[in-house]
Amino acid sequence: MNHTVQAEIPYQLWQEAQTLVQQGWACSLQDIINEALHRYIESHQEILTEAFIQEDVEWGLHGKD
Repeated sequence: MNHTVQAEIPYQLWQEAQTLVQQGWACSLQDIINEALHRYIESHQEILTEAFIQEDVEWGLHGKD
């Protein structure tokens, strides 16, 4: 399932991305955005996992149902 997102991109960044598409380094701006988002999430996955574990530990030690 795909979702549509509307975002504001700084002009210089958009221009650089368009140049990459025009030069054939990417198929589309959407491909660039998808790859960037994927890389961002992948690079922060450890931090997110750590935060979830910490929350679970806190809940296990002090949480109430």
